Amino acid sequence: MASEINKLTGQVIGAAMEVHKALGPGLLETVYEACLCMELDLRSVPYQRQKEIPVEYRGRKLDCGYRLDLVVADCLIVELKACDVLKPVHEAQLLTYLKLTGLKVGLLINFNVPTLREGIKRLAN
Repeated sequence: MASEINKLTGQVIGAAMEVHKALGPGLLETVYEACLCMELDLRSVPYQRQKEIPVEYRGRKLDCGYRLDLVVADCLIVELKACDVLKPVHEAQLLTYLKLTGLKVGLLINFNVPTLREGIKRLAN
């Protein structure tokens, strides 16, 4: 399982780097999301885009409108940003998504950086 996650994260990071190389920083998150999905399609990497997740509270599932940017191969959450700097709240958001879904690994990718390596964080629940 760990090797599968490592392979998937590598494929997603490679696809994100290709997008960043072509577009650079400064665009809207939605543009990067669309282009990353195209790259994942080209690599035959399965994903779900804008997947809704319910919030469970006191034993009841509530539809609060939360959506995950991408869920790759039903085991990896990819949260995309296009902001000046990643803040602790962005990491907390991804960790909460991991908790709500029961998934173990997530990637936080900020495209608004000169070099994409600076904008990638891998988090585990």
